Amino acid sequence: MIRTQEEYQQLYRKSIDLPEKFWGDVASEFHWFRKWDRVLNWENPPFAKWFEGGKTNLSYNCLDRHLAARGNKPAIIWEGEPNEDRRVLTYAELHREVCKFANVLLNQGVKAGDTIAIYMPLVPELAIAMLACARIGAIHSIIFGGFSAPALVDRINDASSKFVITADGSWRRGNLIELKKIVDDALKNTPTVKNCIVLRRAANAIDMVSGRDLWWHDVMTGASEYCSAAELDSEHPLFILYTSGSTGKPKGILHTTAGYMVGTHLTTKYVFDLREQDVYWCTADIGWVTGHSYVVYGPLSNGATTLMYEGAPNYPDVDRFWSIVERYKVNVFYTAPTAIRAFMKWGNEAPKKHDLSSLRLLGSVGEPINPEAWIWYHEIIGGGRCPIVDTWWQTETGGIMITPLPGITPTKPGSATFPFFGVDAAVVDDKGEELPLGQGGFLVIRKPWPSMLRTLWGDDARFREVYWARFADKGYYMAGDGAVRDEDGYFWILGRIDDVLNVSGHRLSTMEVESALVAHEAVVEAAVVGFNHEVKGEGVAAFVTLGPGFEKGTKMADALKKHVRDMIGAIAAPDQIHFSEALPKTRSGKIMRRLLRDVANGVESKGDMTTLEDLNVLAKLRQQEEE
Repeated sequence: MIRTQEEYQQLYRKSIDLPEKFWGDVASEFHWFRKWDRVLNWENPPFAKWFEGGKTNLSYNCLDRHLAARGNKPAIIWEGEPNEDRRVLTYAELHREVCKFANVLLNQGVKAGDTIAIYMPLVPELAIAMLACARIGAIHSIIFGGFSAPALVDRINDASSKFVITADGSWRRGNLIELKKIVDDALKNTPTVKNCIVLRRAANAIDMVSGRDLWWHDVMTGASEYCSAAELDSEHPLFILYTSGSTGKPKGILHTTAGYMVGTHLTTKYVFDLREQDVYWCTADIGWVTGHSYVVYGPLSNGATTLMYEGAPNYPDVDRFWSIVERYKVNVFYTAPTAIRAFMKWGNEAPKKHDLSSLRLLGSVGEPINPEAWIWYHEIIGGGRCPIVDTWWQTETGGIMITPLPGITPTKPGSATFPFFGVDAAVVDDKGEELPLGQGGFLVIRKPWPSMLRTLWGDDARFREVYWARFADKGYYMAGDGAVRDEDGYFWILGRIDDVLNVSGHRLSTMEVESALVAHEAVVEAAVVGFNHEVKGEGVAAFVTLGPGFEKGTKMADALKKHVRDMIGAIAAPDQIHFSEALPKTRSGKIMRRLLRDVANGVESKGDMTTLEDLNVLAKLRQQEEE
């Protein structure tokens, strides 16, 4: 337990100056089948090896390690969107279900190193499936349940997944999402998939393909309740998680076993100040990295009680989250600024209807939180008494990187404050030189950390290029975000510096959305940019040029939004559609997206426009907006 800022500073300095001693001490808390020979091998940057020579298992450390002391303690509290759906799984019960499903996978011929795609609603079986994969050394690739069939095809084929785990359907705002039907469409174009296991969740009618599809309840019947945890190398691949890249092709972020385990464990322990009787609720979907790290692996490795809720925050009414907090007496609540801004919009009456006095700590994740939302969160949800941990991190980092420690770090609304243990963060110029306080620049991490991504699945060259090439001479990881440090040294995250959007805390490639738009028969050219959105943080604005014979207007705009929704998913559907005869380009043919961002945000364009090929294009766009 850290009690003072001085203790934090002392421990932080140790983590930076003596990282191998620091992380070795943390790792000693876990069960190892064989202890490591070396904490860090950084001889071939950017390819790190943590706890080299060690053998461990993350599923074992999340479950078996706790059975003697916490077997009867709730591990997962789950509530489905239909209000009567509630379940509690103790550590002993979760261990039993994970062992059974691990045996199911083994009985189907799954081997260590095989990749398994998981496309499920937020139900306990999703956590059971991922822990079962980790138990036998299979690599899970969880695909967000809001993605469409083409998005599944890309991710399943890139990972060469042999197995798909899904459900018949899921619920969202009272509507049925036909997951199995989407999977069926995808599996027409996924030659590596051998079998598909289907959980009965919504009881909707589905097609079961003989010889390929298996019901979860059928294969679990008679499965053995004991499965020994595989003794896996520290660097054995744990999971692939796809995130958007500026090329439009999703990037398969690869995380490995021991470093990720140690990093997510320690961040969960200190950032959320976990106590034995806490009910902890991270509202993220497990389809995103926040759900991996802070719904499942981080809390369970700490022996905590983690709450999962399947549905939307405003179903059947806008007070659903607060009714859950009251019902389960939630102590720690971790959500996204997008959600907080939506709560603000829905008004103060919803939270005031419920007893939120059990809350003692609030968290924010996914994007920078604006000061107004921070203050509302603190006063209305936290009653002015709960510290807020405003966290910055990424899919690539595996765990939280910049954050206050509750009760230790004096906070400033909107600032992520200071780096976590072992994180050597800096703001640098385009030559990699650290900038003075008050000057904005590139956010970099100057030393390796345990939960860092190891590569991009099947693409080491792209891994080097995207994250390490700009400052290769210095060995810095480039986060892709801009940042500034104020006069007190606090970090303020300024947002993305590349062509990746951050919509509701979820990263989307502009090129992926553009590709979907151009695939529509009416569109000959498209450009996508972000704009300031009061709820999502960043909205999607699309500028499209139609081919001859197609009419612009509301009907076409709606058709294009639906097309993107069908191609990628609802999260990528444009909030704005702007029709243009031409797009503003440089003489070399590059679209000047900053000018489009100005149009989308309704602000005057400033700065150099001498490279613009035709100023009339911009003038016509603005004229259209005024009309």
